[in-house]
Amino acid sequence: METFEVKRGMVKNVSADGGLAKLAGQYFDDVSESGENAFEASFGILSNISAHYDEKGKLSVDVVQMKGSDLEEYLSADGGREQALESRRRWSDFLNEATGYNPKQRGDKAKESTKKASKAKSAIRQTRHLMTMTNVDEETAAEAEALITEIEEALERGDNTRAASRGEKLGKLFG
Repeated sequence: METFEVKRGMVKNVSADGGLAKLAGQYFDDVSESGENAFEASFGILSNISAHYDEKGKLSVDVVQMKGSDLEEYLSADGGREQALESRRRWSDFLNEATGYNPKQRGDKAKESTKKASKAKSAIRQTRHLMTMTNVDEETAAEAEALITEIEEALERGDNTRAASRGEKLGKLFG
């Protein structure tokens, strides 16, 4: 499962235009709606595509691509290589429209999200280290532990923005 950031207002626009399944129908075959703003489909070397907008407004996708002998057989068939390239092009074009971001912007957003998660984890490590090195009163220690729990839960949910903001607050607790 992979998650992509979605430009503000895109979910609403896609929903107003008939939903994610309708959008997917412009790019893939055998599209079936699998819930509100969710679908399953296939095309070329992409043997199974399922996607939906999650509760945080992100696009969650799961793609199964042909592998091994199936892929070799597909590519060696007449027009197989061209169809494989078309599969990748359609996938990229779909992501552009479903997220509102081009490939470079999607990459930048993913890096930004990873950086936020890294900062939050770093704040936890620094705080734990500080707490072992200095005398911290019980109230501050309890507040720090509560923030650490919040950060870890946010990271688990994939909410790196929330984790980073809690990490900043954690840093200020000892700053």
